[in-house]
Amino acid sequence: MSCYISSNNNRFYVALESTYGTVPTITGANRIPAVKLSARQVLEQTGRRDKTGSRTFPGLPNAIRKKTAYQLNTFLTTWSNQSAAPAYGPLFQAAMGGSPLLYAGGTVASSNGSTGVTFSTAHGLSVGQGLTSGGEIRFVAGIQSSTSLFLNAPFTAGLTAGALLGPTISYPLAESVGSVSLFDYWDPSDAVQRLLCGAPVDRMRVKVNGDYQEFGFGGPAKDLIDSASFTGGQGGLTQYPAEPTLTNFDYTIVPGHLGEVWLGATPAEFMTVTQAELALENNVDLRAQEFGSDYARCIAAGVRSVRLDFSLFEIADQQTAGLYQAARQRSPIGVMLQLGRQSQQLFGAYMPAMVPEVPEYDDRETKLQWRFRNSRAQGTAGNELYVAFG
Repeated sequence: MSCYISSNNNRFYVALESTYGTVPTITGANRIPAVKLSARQVLEQTGRRDKTGSRTFPGLPNAIRKKTAYQLNTFLTTWSNQSAAPAYGPLFQAAMGGSPLLYAGGTVASSNGSTGVTFSTAHGLSVGQGLTSGGEIRFVAGIQSSTSLFLNAPFTAGLTAGALLGPTISYPLAESVGSVSLFDYWDPSDAVQRLLCGAPVDRMRVKVNGDYQEFGFGGPAKDLIDSASFTGGQGGLTQYPAEPTLTNFDYTIVPGHLGEVWLGATPAEFMTVTQAELALENNVDLRAQEFGSDYARCIAAGVRSVRLDFSLFEIADQQTAGLYQAARQRSPIGVMLQLGRQSQQLFGAYMPAMVPEVPEYDDRETKLQWRFRNSRAQGTAGNELYVAFG
């Protein structure tokens, strides 16, 4: 007997598309811990000017163009298999554009200064890749030689000879962006199932100091396909894909208050940040208005925008005053956000040159806060933002 469908009987999967709009094959390893997927498809609203002899609307053609958009929210979870990308890795790869860089870890030979590191063998790293030690993540800020490099900020406990640096996977920016297919399965199996194909990540959000560490992804899509109305050829499929066999799935999520924030021309850890949100916007436009096609043909990405909103308590110290001075002088500062505080549960975002906006004073509560809004990262060519898991 059919009854209501529980909104909790829902599972999500994501996979990177090798060809735009062509749905890839998925397995149980593609499952992600999403909170909510909102997908909307509407017809392009056009008018009719033909004379019908009546005031009654006679309708529109069935094959009119459609516009599709989505918003997906997911949590930071444990990265247990560190030899492969995390399940939501395709979303970060689509947002950033660059291929992921997997680092297996290394051994420290010596540490010269607070941020200088020398390895016992060639490190094989590039600027922007992540490194982990002692439940912290840092980024390569500069390469000195094949065995020596500089970090964007020091590890709190420092590094000594023989120290082991853990595995990471890093996502760099690129000139072009990718697209994913998002799968939305429900119980019972005869309920209407959905999938989005040709979905670039136009907007990526990283929230700091929420209940949990949360990521948001959104943008347009080529099509919204469902199991009830599926016809052969949609998304390059001959039949609607069945849900993969369920495998063990780790629901361990990371508390939202755990992490670190490093700010400043000479990076210093700030313990006074109350909230922050990092936003990456690719200004994506789909090629969807060309004659002869019902659907978008490919992705056209515009000028990239990386912005940060954050609030902190004002303290009468030099490093806090330095932020205000940098904002007044329009001087770029380094910014690093670390989510999580233990190995396999780390996410980092690094902006080498962000120009803070002059903060607003918020004195509604008993402690004065500064609110920095719409501060934008800048760079030369694809180096305004790096993200990594560790």
